[in-house]
Amino acid sequence: MNIAIVGYGLEGKASYEYWNRDGNQLTIVDERDQVNDLPLGVSTVLGGGVLGKLANFDLIVRSPSINPKKLPYGDKVWSATNEFFAKCPAPIIGVTGTKGKGTTSSLIASILRAAGKTVHLVGNIGNPALEELSKIRPEDIVVYELSSFQLWDIKKSPHIAVVLGIEPDHLDVHDSMDDYVAAKANIVKYQTTNDIIIFNRNNELSIQIATGSAANKIGYPFAINEFVDSLKLPGKHNEENASAAIAAVREYVQDDESIRAGLATFEGLPHRLKFVREVNGIKFYDDSIATTPGSAIAAINSFSEPKIIILGGSDKGADYAELIKLCERTNTKVIAVGQLGAEITELCSQLGVICELAQGTMQKIVSTAYEVARSGEIVILSPAAASYDMFDSYADRGDQFIEAVTTL
Repeated sequence: MNIAIVGYGLEGKASYEYWNRDGNQLTIVDERDQVNDLPLGVSTVLGGGVLGKLANFDLIVRSPSINPKKLPYGDKVWSATNEFFAKCPAPIIGVTGTKGKGTTSSLIASILRAAGKTVHLVGNIGNPALEELSKIRPEDIVVYELSSFQLWDIKKSPHIAVVLGIEPDHLDVHDSMDDYVAAKANIVKYQTTNDIIIFNRNNELSIQIATGSAANKIGYPFAINEFVDSLKLPGKHNEENASAAIAAVREYVQDDESIRAGLATFEGLPHRLKFVREVNGIKFYDDSIATTPGSAIAAINSFSEPKIIILGGSDKGADYAELIKLCERTNTKVIAVGQLGAEITELCSQLGVICELAQGTMQKIVSTAYEVARSGEIVILSPAAASYDMFDSYADRGDQFIEAVTTL
């Protein structure tokens, strides 16, 4: 079979390895002019306009970042997500939403493992699903973190769908907010009355998606007072993530001790409101994963202490007004950075929020925050924006923050 692997990132590499068998002829297709780490001798089609040159392929495997609207080739277009859902022998718990997907997916996996289940945690969390497929047995459970990009053209729904809160995001890639929500809603498109949808009862868009599902509906958040002492993660938003996770596992885990053990075992993912270091009474937290205003709002609301928040990065079309209003109400100072730095500085000025514009390296940004902060205050890197104006990824941004704080 003549197969095009479209987009050669993390998932594209996994797709190449998966389909590089059975006499298939593979071609790597990428809109970039140059792609590193290509397999030796592989055929490539690179550069602008390549997506319009794929009609002669038998199968076109798109990576998540490639909008299927750019691939007008009908049934020839497929994805790693669709291949996994078609071939996976085990039940799948799928998790989507704008923020909290990785934490909720990890909490679900941790609880299931505490209950003695064999769990495969895959997807947008950074573990390409096709790399795990051959290891999965029917009695196992898969937890799949699903982005809107993976759900764009999904052909099958998970048995248990978890839809966390939804707010504007990725509007630099999606045609509109409606397009973004429609992609998220595909997680329930093929559910039946034998399936389950866990939805956020405080989020209108999550409710809307649940309404469109034929599955049994379970709303969250709900009180988890008996489990809070076991939860190691700060913030009310993480209590809500935990309640979603508890609802998602109840079909497989009935005993509360396993739930407590699972919550206690999980200490958080990198770059998700993680404590870095205390310097002269000032505590530094890395929340580089926060690429939306809602995520930064959750970070601010996680602490009662006086705060300095580092905001800014590359623009994804978000509205920062509510976030800056919260900074004003909570006396949170702002360090504005990156492509959005000037816009955030102006908004802070309009709303009476103390703001410093910090240009330059992460070392300079952290030094500026340290100069502004006083003993007893908290500095949070929670940028509410993408990282690509200055960094390779949110992880690179967080790593540089940690290094800068370590050298103070």
